[in-house]
Amino acid sequence: MATAQSVTESETPTSDTQRFAGLTLFVLSAQFMTVIMLGAAMAPGYDFGGGAISDLGVVAETAVLFNTSLVVVGLLNAIGGYIFYRTHGSRWILSVYVLAAIGAIGAGAFPLDTGGLHGLFALAAFLFFNVEAIASGTRLAGPMKVVSILAGLVGITFVALMAIGDAGNAAAFGPIGHGGTERMIVYPPMLWLLAFGGYLMGAPIDDAAVSPEKTP
Repeated sequence: MATAQSVTESETPTSDTQRFAGLTLFVLSAQFMTVIMLGAAMAPGYDFGGGAISDLGVVAETAVLFNTSLVVVGLLNAIGGYIFYRTHGSRWILSVYVLAAIGAIGAGAFPLDTGGLHGLFALAAFLFFNVEAIASGTRLAGPMKVVSILAGLVGITFVALMAIGDAGNAAAFGPIGHGGTERMIVYPPMLWLLAFGGYLMGAPIDDAAVSPEKTP
């Protein structure tokens, strides 16, 4: 009886840790997706097709809301990534979460009208949030593994298309324009975070929701 009790007590914090990581990542995405929707509705004359998402960070009616949300995205991603790290133990995955977090915080701290710094931070966020999905997928199994990898690949594909379009070949944007292309970078990892957060909250650790890193 004592042995069974000690095993249960040792598993409970790990299970709670996994669920807390899921909650943090779910809230991250839910609040940002909500802010994007509200900001687009609030900004006068906002152009979905031609405008950038970051335009919401320089419009007077939405600047504070959007830029604050971006900083929150970064902070929650760093926190959630560290908590998730405690369930899998892979430092390279944690580093991807941190790099994505730095990109989001920097993009919020340096809005679009501040110049090149915003572009660099935004690119880091675009790239590493999608890499984050793929990296996390390496520790998962079943449908969630597939969803994670596909979400990341879709986002990275559109990062490449946006780079080609911004370099002068606007045809790379296709009929969805710059704004649509940017959303196809942002939406896949954000929707993935909603699904992944729910997955972590709902799957007990003893059901092998996350595979820990194997050490020699």
